[in-house]
Amino acid sequence: MIRLFFGLELPGELRMRIEALSAGIDRARWVAPENLHVTLRFIGEVEEPAMEDIALEAAAIRFDPFRVTLSGAGHFERRGRVGAVWLGVEPDPALTALRDRIEAAAVRAGQPPEGRKFRPHVTVARLDRARPAEVRDWLAANTLFRAVPFTAHRFALFSSTLGRSGPSYRVECLFPPEG
Repeated sequence: MIRLFFGLELPGELRMRIEALSAGIDRARWVAPENLHVTLRFIGEVEEPAMEDIALEAAAIRFDPFRVTLSGAGHFERRGRVGAVWLGVEPDPALTALRDRIEAAAVRAGQPPEGRKFRPHVTVARLDRARPAEVRDWLAANTLFRAVPFTAHRFALFSSTLGRSGPSYRVECLFPPEG
């Protein structure tokens, strides 16, 4: 089995800027800079042959490059507790259109439709029993965050390996391929 998702890679300068925000919440598991990304579609665990079907369908996706701007900060709650803090992605019709094409490709490859609403973001930290005051302070300090836009020329199919210190990600395929 392999755990997969589609996403956008972030430029190195932006990863370094986000890494500088990785402080101020005790018990946070900060995402390593090399793992920062914008998730476009979570797939989950699949058998290896299903990955090939998914990649084949994704290879047919065409799109024009578009600008991506990270802006603002927020959090996700689970059962009344904050489970993650993130930086938002400004809405963009081109980003949504790409995500919709990826969703259609995943379904054509036999994956169930995504039930959650698309809310583009970059997860900065996962939290477990973080102090609410620290989370509020981090959100207040980063609510006006705004990055220089970057151009998305491609997207990636990532594999995810879960470990004690958090997940690690590997690019399995790039669309369109490099070269």
